[in-house]
Amino acid sequence: MRGPDPRVVLGLHRSRHERRLLTGALDLGVTALDTSTNYLGFRSHHVLARTAGDLLPKFTVSTKVGYFPGPDGAEHSLDPPRLNSAVEEAAKDLGREPDLVFLHNPERSLREAVPHHKDVLAAACAALHDAKEKGLCGAWGVASWDPSPVLSLVDPTVPRPSVLMVRAGLLVGARTLDAADNLINAWNLGCGEVWGMSPFGGSTSASVWGRLDPRLFLQDSGRFSRVQAAFGVAYHLPRVGSIAVGTDEPTHLGELVGALAGQVEERTVQEYRKLLRDRSPRHSA
Repeated sequence: MRGPDPRVVLGLHRSRHERRLLTGALDLGVTALDTSTNYLGFRSHHVLARTAGDLLPKFTVSTKVGYFPGPDGAEHSLDPPRLNSAVEEAAKDLGREPDLVFLHNPERSLREAVPHHKDVLAAACAALHDAKEKGLCGAWGVASWDPSPVLSLVDPTVPRPSVLMVRAGLLVGARTLDAADNLINAWNLGCGEVWGMSPFGGSTSASVWGRLDPRLFLQDSGRFSRVQAAFGVAYHLPRVGSIAVGTDEPTHLGELVGALAGQVEERTVQEYRKLLRDRSPRHSA
């Protein structure tokens, strides 16, 4: 078993939640687990507790609140009482308090909250802060697929999260990268307080990875696969300390852990970001 490495977080989005994946992760030193109340058809917490309850104490567990079962499928809400109840239920269903609870994609509801959107965000963040103070979770954060709407609302009235999770990697557009950087700065978050997600844009088998060779960004490109290189570069677009990545195969997870040994050429990353801005003057995502 390898020593723990917090730079890789096993994400359970679209995962089958199989026990072999969790034991394989532990063998690789991946001891951070990320899920959400709405994963696996709102059954993620129950299934984890049932199939791997004895393993969960070996992980730091993060989850997300903000999506709720609705008559027409999942619905989003930033209502503080609903968020508070969701955190309480997460602890109950997991059989333990989560180490970290994210406010999940707050921009979904903020777009509908004009003109009171700033108050809505502040109240939602305060609800998670209160949950942390009550001992319902170890810390709280914000996970945002599109941070632009959140960025425009940040001021001293909005509580500061402990962790921010944003999209990371070569497929993230210039506008989203810049918004993430600006939000990180607005909340004065260090690299270790920022997580990336979706480093492959959804799939390593997408055709783009056959056309793009991310090994161009590495100092020693011959040692790594394209998948490994794309994963390594994702830590720099934007700069994050950890990345939540989903898989159902321990061998694939092991390949990604191996990618951490790669050295990324920072100058090439900066040239790439300039190219993104030049080709997308309106900073489209």
